Amino acid sequence: MLATVAHSRVLFTENETLRLFKLFFLVFLTGATTCLKAQTATITGVVFDENQTPLPNVNITSYNKGTFSDVNGFYILEIVADQETTINFSHLGSESLILKDLILNTNENYEFNPVLQQKAILIAEVVVTPSGTRYAEGVTTISSDIARNIPGSNAGVENILKLLPSVSSNNELSTQYMVRGGNYDENLVYVNDIEIYRPFLIRSGQQEGLSFVNSDMVENLQFSAGGFQAKYGDKLSSVLDITYKTPVAFGLKINATLLGTAATLEGVSKNKKLSNITSIRSRDNSLLVNSSNTKSNYDPSFFDIQQYTTYIFSPKFRISYLGNLSINNYRNQPFTRETNFGTLNDIKTLTVYYAGSEKSQFRTNLNALKAEYRLNDRTTFKLISSLYFNREQEYSDVISQYQLSELNSNIGDDNLGEPTQISGLATQYNRARNDLDAKIVNLEHKGTYSNAGKVIAWGLKYEYTDIRDQIRESEFIDSVGYMVRPPNYEFQRNEPEISYEAPLIPFQSIIAKNSVNTNKVSGFVQYSHQTQWNGHNLYYNLGARATYWVVRGKNIAKGAHTIFSPRGQLSIKPNWEKDMLFRLSGGVYQQPPFYRELRDNTGTVHPEVAAQKSYHFVMGNQYSFKLWQRPFTLIGETYWKKLTNVNPYTLEDVRLRYAAQNNAKAYAYGAEFRLSGAFVPGTESWFSLGYLKTKENIDDQGYISRPTDQRLNFGILFQDYMPEVPDIKMYLNLVYNTGLPGGSPSYADPYLYQNRLRDYKRADLGISYIFVGANNSYDKNTFLRLFKELNVGFEIFNLFNNQNSITNTWVRDLTNEQQFAVPNFMTGRILNMKIEMRF
Repeated sequence: MLATVAHSRVLFTENETLRLFKLFFLVFLTGATTCLKAQTATITGVVFDENQTPLPNVNITSYNKGTFSDVNGFYILEIVADQETTINFSHLGSESLILKDLILNTNENYEFNPVLQQKAILIAEVVVTPSGTRYAEGVTTISSDIARNIPGSNAGVENILKLLPSVSSNNELSTQYMVRGGNYDENLVYVNDIEIYRPFLIRSGQQEGLSFVNSDMVENLQFSAGGFQAKYGDKLSSVLDITYKTPVAFGLKINATLLGTAATLEGVSKNKKLSNITSIRSRDNSLLVNSSNTKSNYDPSFFDIQQYTTYIFSPKFRISYLGNLSINNYRNQPFTRETNFGTLNDIKTLTVYYAGSEKSQFRTNLNALKAEYRLNDRTTFKLISSLYFNREQEYSDVISQYQLSELNSNIGDDNLGEPTQISGLATQYNRARNDLDAKIVNLEHKGTYSNAGKVIAWGLKYEYTDIRDQIRESEFIDSVGYMVRPPNYEFQRNEPEISYEAPLIPFQSIIAKNSVNTNKVSGFVQYSHQTQWNGHNLYYNLGARATYWVVRGKNIAKGAHTIFSPRGQLSIKPNWEKDMLFRLSGGVYQQPPFYRELRDNTGTVHPEVAAQKSYHFVMGNQYSFKLWQRPFTLIGETYWKKLTNVNPYTLEDVRLRYAAQNNAKAYAYGAEFRLSGAFVPGTESWFSLGYLKTKENIDDQGYISRPTDQRLNFGILFQDYMPEVPDIKMYLNLVYNTGLPGGSPSYADPYLYQNRLRDYKRADLGISYIFVGANNSYDKNTFLRLFKELNVGFEIFNLFNNQNSITNTWVRDLTNEQQFAVPNFMTGRILNMKIEMRF
């Protein structure tokens, strides 16, 4: 079907844009080092004694601030952010414990659960830098406040990930992302140890709606782009590990923008044993979609509700529940589209008139329970169960009549820009009736044992997947009186000598009905040790995963497979004056095929498809230093991946369609750098740069670029405030990505089409004013006393109104049967208003 997204209408003139640009950067990028009154962060947790019993009345002090733990051992202390802090824990009858050299970001909430023993303990140099805790495992930690505040058309966790050098995406309507040459299906996502799944049938970013990860509920965010540990599952590219909040007090937060609303309620019982956080969100992408040059009646409805509840039976045993219900209704009735493309000397235009509509519905439901038992201060057991339901419907009947014309490109001609020749006229009819029901059941045990810097972790998981899928898609093309049939059609034309009476068939057609279930058992074990070697701090982790799965289904043969994946990480922090950390990691990463990877482009399921295999080798360095008396971190990594048993695929918007064959091999390599720190006091910003090259060899025909071969990735996240009015905040993120491969027409050999899309360039700007916040004082007699936080602002998406394309639509020139790649442009410049309040 001809794409229904295209180039954007202009909301501001160029002179207005220039004035806006000068105003923003003159106001917010000057005086960056002007001093501001102290920003704050929070440290919280529970104090235990040697028997793991909560300890009340512990005195917690930091300079001139202090507090006491309550009857349940719980404490909360506000400290000064962005500077080294020492915290002392003291209690009558116990030895004191000192937490040294702690550096937290502004508004960061850091959890620390100390154990007071009979012997004095000194915890030396527990360092938290602007990029988060320094993990020897090579995990990137991002502040949850950044994920909530930084602007973007899909603001949230994934919006921030796309500013990292290892992550790329050229679709602002989608929350999906690619990591180091991998595709959307190769990324693991966990929320509180529970694996998260995505819908199957979504084909475009404007159908996605809401990401599962709710940034208002996030406490901690960790991300690994490769070389991760064996405790994480069987995916090829990355791990996103999210921890949702355990509330410590009542709170209500409400967000409202022109794109949607959200309300988050936090609560805790009087005895601190029961805590709950619930969030309701709704979203409407009409503002974004209507900025394209496709005129349509777009009526989406995206809604979800999430709940995370924890009950503490005792200091040793707790149970938590994670629930999610998501209902996404997508309705679109396109009317017209007009897209200009080509070169300055050869300008063409595609004009399309539509009739019909698209209706899709995606309903998902997740229920998960986790029980955690702490046998003692060394051993912890977890039992996790989850049940995921997914029901998807994709119905469409769209008729599109298009006209491909050449435009007058003679500068100075009175008819400049007017059509001079029509080179293509055709009618296209797309029909889809796709239904999919999925049920995924998980039961998992995890455990850890730690002693004197040594940690043993293990896990065993059973997963059952049941898929019921009915796919019916067809595409008919009528070009000036005759039907265009597939090039491999058995009937040959020889008119007028022989009358052509072959039946009418679609140009493309998929009709299939599948019932497939998978039983999978996987397990891991890993050993890690943190020690000293010749005066240097040394950390290493060795582990392995094993997985066995069986695929069965109606009218398909049984397929059984087994894989084994060893992995390891090594980190060393030399005993140097400079704060340096070096890392090596790698191993074997294998991805058992999920249902979509088993189904080929005709809808046939192939249970014999084996797991794709990738060998990772990652080498990195982390250098922490102080500049202008503020903390900074420079991280660099190089990586190399060799892939075998590759299952080739095509990428159209966000829809992946696999060949369901292990008939290719591939490689990926690259280098990345990220400099992060408090460029402006009390804020965190970073600059990132990544280079990637990934190619594949299908059936030994030679290496060509993979669909995710995005060579250069440059991102900036910058936060600032007005020195004279520090309650005015500015957030700016910029992305530059070189173009992805543009794909090939239907039935064409991809080796003959290695063109690329144009480079992706985008800047999003957010400005807000904080009426009520941690550092504000206000008249208690005003209505502002009702709020704990209140800020109002606006955002400008795609600040410079760049025309970014996501895919190509291939259109025929009937005179010479040539096909042209017509870019499908994304959203243009958009103004969004927002308000955020907390009670």
